[in-house]
Amino acid sequence: QLQASGGGLVRAGGSLRLSCAASGSISSIYVMGWYRQAPGKQREAVATIVNGGPTTYGDSVKGRFTISRDSAKNTVYLQMNSLVPEDTGVYYCKVVHMRGILWGQGTLVTVSS
Repeated sequence: QLQASGGGLVRAGGSLRLSCAASGSISSIYVMGWYRQAPGKQREAVATIVNGGPTTYGDSVKGRFTISRDSAKNTVYLQMNSLVPEDTGVYYCKVVHMRGILWGQGTLVTVSS
């Protein structure tokens, strides 16, 4: 299972750090990532990190967000800087591993103007 944390309310220009820890029968993780869903919109990819290091970012977060991973802890992080109101939404972590795909429960990020 995945346990996400770190969401909250922050003013525009502020920062937050999200964490997502994978536990249980999870082995051979291939990709870890963050997705978000704003009210009334479809879920979109924010950032992903492949086992071995390559990362990808959505266009709207490039240069502001950084994804990282602690393989020993099976944990993925999302450092979010220079937040803007458009970053508001529920952030979900996703893990692709040998046996399938897992989604976390979501953590709410609210950015006030």
